[in-house]
Amino acid sequence: MTSSAPPRRLKASCHCGNIRVDFDWPGAWPAIPVRACGCGLCTRHGARWTSHPDGAFRLEIADPALATRYRFGSQSADFHVCTRCGAIPIVTSLIEGARYAVLNANTFDADRAQFVEAAADFEGETLTERLARRRRNWMPEAGEGWRR
Repeated sequence: MTSSAPPRRLKASCHCGNIRVDFDWPGAWPAIPVRACGCGLCTRHGARWTSHPDGAFRLEIADPALATRYRFGSQSADFHVCTRCGAIPIVTSLIEGARYAVLNANTFDADRAQFVEAAADFEGETLTERLARRRRNWMPEAGEGWRR
């Protein structure tokens, strides 16, 4: 459901602030839908993911030497991990030349009482199905004209 309200600019970051994400969420929201992935990594980190396909994100890493990308499973997504504080605020995936992201809602500068959580299980997805789901549901990277 798309709202006529203007996009809301939000921020997310790792604990120390080395990895920062600005993102626009379209329309008004009384609640933020978040997914609790059941994989081992997300469970161990307590990550809860969200995205909006009509939004846009901009990733900034202050010191790239203090950040790493972790891939597992299908090797098709980069978990951006801060090596200073250990937090994972964003996961990106390059699909047909465009970068898409899902954001860890626990790293938002937002009221967590707004989160509405649902479980997610992606076991059994083929790589083609997984990339198609990401392209449909994940947030695209902002273009050149995007303003901070």
